[in-house]
Amino acid sequence: MPTADVGADTNLPIQEFNLSIEGMTCASCALLIEMLLKRDPRITFANVNYASGTAFVKGHLNKETVCTLIDKSGYRAQSFDNLAQRQWLTKREKQHLKDARRRAIVAGALSVPVMLIGMAAPSSRFWHCAQHLLAIPVVFWAGKSFFSKAAKLAKQRATNMDSLIALGVGSSYGYSLFSLLAGKQGLYFDSATGIITFVLIGRFLEEKAKGKAHEAIRKLVDLQPQHATLLQDDQEIIVSLEQVAVGDILLVRPGEKIPTDGVVIEGLSTIDESMVTGESLPVIKEVGHRLVGGCMNTNGVLKMRVTAVGSDTVLANIIHMVDQAQSAKLPIQKTVDQISSVFVPSVMAISALTFIAWSAAGVGFGIAFTNAIAVLLIACPCSLGLATPMAIMVGTGQSAKRGVYIRNGSSLEMASKLTIIIFDKTGTITEGKPQVTDFIIAPTQDETRILALAAAAEFDSEHFLAKTIVAYAQSRNILPGKVDEFNNIPGHGIKAQVDGCEVLIGNGRWLEESGIKLKTLEKRATVLAEQGKTPVFVGVDGQISALFGIADRPRVNAAQAIQRLRRLGVTPMMVTGDTEQTARYIAGQVGIDTVIAHAKPEQKLEIVRQLQARGAKVGMIGDGINDAPALAAADVSFAIGTGPMWR
Repeated sequence: MPTADVGADTNLPIQEFNLSIEGMTCASCALLIEMLLKRDPRITFANVNYASGTAFVKGHLNKETVCTLIDKSGYRAQSFDNLAQRQWLTKREKQHLKDARRRAIVAGALSVPVMLIGMAAPSSRFWHCAQHLLAIPVVFWAGKSFFSKAAKLAKQRATNMDSLIALGVGSSYGYSLFSLLAGKQGLYFDSATGIITFVLIGRFLEEKAKGKAHEAIRKLVDLQPQHATLLQDDQEIIVSLEQVAVGDILLVRPGEKIPTDGVVIEGLSTIDESMVTGESLPVIKEVGHRLVGGCMNTNGVLKMRVTAVGSDTVLANIIHMVDQAQSAKLPIQKTVDQISSVFVPSVMAISALTFIAWSAAGVGFGIAFTNAIAVLLIACPCSLGLATPMAIMVGTGQSAKRGVYIRNGSSLEMASKLTIIIFDKTGTITEGKPQVTDFIIAPTQDETRILALAAAAEFDSEHFLAKTIVAYAQSRNILPGKVDEFNNIPGHGIKAQVDGCEVLIGNGRWLEESGIKLKTLEKRATVLAEQGKTPVFVGVDGQISALFGIADRPRVNAAQAIQRLRRLGVTPMMVTGDTEQTARYIAGQVGIDTVIAHAKPEQKLEIVRQLQARGAKVGMIGDGINDAPALAAADVSFAIGTGPMWR
């Protein structure tokens, strides 16, 4: 490990880096990189995680120096501090998975005839040559990575599973080629190709599983748009997000995502923040209100001043927390690292002793060498590469038939030991789709007529509450009337002319300001609000006519699932970013006693860690981006519906 510039770099302040590492093939790779980094006196902390393919490094040196240290050990390090770099890494991961799949398929297709010839054991030289020709692309193309990695590690005086595979395959191929040229019968081409094929298949399955683990990170990254509309001298300029700086003025139209964190300086709209904050209903944003990058602007035009970009945004901090949670190693991982660090050298030593012992017994070079190769081949980690993924495939395949998708085997093992399960609310216990739960008609009003007028007035609106009311009318087979005039008042409601009637739909304060008295339905609206529902008033021709209660409903069988968990001895909790009233109302419906509301992503993560520190085995169930750090940190995490899959 070169340390020529140690004196200069130790004067630098401590810096932290998140790096993506390419080329790791097993747990011993992660351990090797970690050991090499920790040997450098400039590095104060290093943690390399094989499962996530990442490294977290702290020290008195810059990022380029860390990448150089890792590159010299035979691996490739890339920074992914900003979202653009992460998106590039995502594309590279997909390409890497395609390449792994192609190599596994080619190796498998060529290895089958090699093995069949080997089992038939023909004495014909023609078949022996055919076996050799088929083995060449498997060994030198499909298996090239094993040899190149082993050679790089050898220069560093280090070994890993690739070293063992390269030695075993190289020995069996070399001995077989020597036997073929000498006209002997002892050929092991089938062993060489079989080892490579089995390990490549296993690694492809592992890469595929790792890809699913990274899927949640990709969803987080994809939340942030690539471009923004910059206002400069009253002109609109479309720029990439990397060109946006703190203090810039941006324009956000309806249906667009908020480009980055900022504050509203002009306009009024409702923003869907459920993916970040967990609030089930969009919130009104006006001048002075803060905006979170990645959230959806629903119905108004906003001008915003940028307050944070890049790694300083809320979304970037959530991603960073996920990285930190994923990079933490479980105790069993550390045990595996320790075993793998001595496994390969031990096997090589035993193989060498086997050769020496048989040679000392006077059996001749051929038999001694064959037995030494046999030790390498038997110890070669085919089972690590194939048996475990195959067992997981069977289990996950059966689960998939029942609608349960399992990312890896450790989840199955740990799930039976859980003592606490934390539930998010929005989209997890609830359906995540606001619906009309109550339709209260005022005295002397005709229910069917008022609902038809309300549906007609809301029919052309893009607001989520409008769509909910229209869907409710359609479910009751009520046809909307004819709309003659329509006006949307952001933050208040709508005003429309329907079949000659003036229809107002919106919040109570706005209807009162418009001269409509709410007395007959005001108490009912208060009760709805206490239940965590959104009251929406309807006025027709200056008279209060109806009241809608809109809320997110619990999923079907949610209460029964909670009861079954209790019978299994698992304690349920609800931790949500939604309001206290809404959270407690839903929790009461499904039978959860412990409720924590207004929880931000970092608070959810901290709750998981606090419970784990007390000795609890924690499961986390969620589907929102605000759940991502807690999902990554939990002992077992569960994604509902289309939520991110973890472990």
